[in-house]
Amino acid sequence: MKTIGLIGGITPQSTILYYQILNALAAQHIGDSHTAKCIIHSVDFGEIHHLQTENRWDVLDQLMSNAALSLERSGASCVIICANTMHLTIEAVRKSVSIPVIHIAEATAQKIQEQELKTIALLGTKYTMEKDFYKKILTSYGIQTVIPNEDERAVIHNVIYDELSKGILSPNSKEAYCRVIERLQGEGAEGVILGCTEIPLLIQQADVSIPVFDTTKIHACAAMDFALNN
Repeated sequence: MKTIGLIGGITPQSTILYYQILNALAAQHIGDSHTAKCIIHSVDFGEIHHLQTENRWDVLDQLMSNAALSLERSGASCVIICANTMHLTIEAVRKSVSIPVIHIAEATAQKIQEQELKTIALLGTKYTMEKDFYKKILTSYGIQTVIPNEDERAVIHNVIYDELSKGILSPNSKEAYCRVIERLQGEGAEGVILGCTEIPLLIQQADVSIPVFDTTKIHACAAMDFALNN
């Protein structure tokens, strides 16, 4: 098994999920006593959030690149960024290291393609929903994206930053998310991407009637596949 490098802390809750999933996958594929070989470089989410709100993606590019380089120097054979939104920095990260950086949207698009779905709802932070970096990858796989309306995007974004990032799980927020998904289903969405790595804390497949794509699990599975097969 190769060593997986994780850029974590964005947020601690999602990094914990990645760690749990990776270790469960190692036990599943190799044997019950086995755990994942991984290195975590945990950044300061408060700093990340501040730079996002200040639109300082140039500084974020450098910060994330430095984290990836630290992982490579520590012995990682691949890197995963444990957050959907921070894949806005992936081109800078890829340029900074000589090891693969596994893209969460590419891994997710492949899973959607396997189910032959053509129209997908995308939930996430406002950056993920409103910027093109995620939707362009989905389009390249022949997948059309629908996103919530402006008011719904505000609710989804605020729940992520004010609640999920702090480990707060509100029944009212869960209900609000389910209403958004149901409305997007009415607009033709055949499935829904949980495009923020904390959303699976709140929404699971049993909560909605269309296929759910848990990007945290999909990304972790792609990393483990690399670690076991390369």
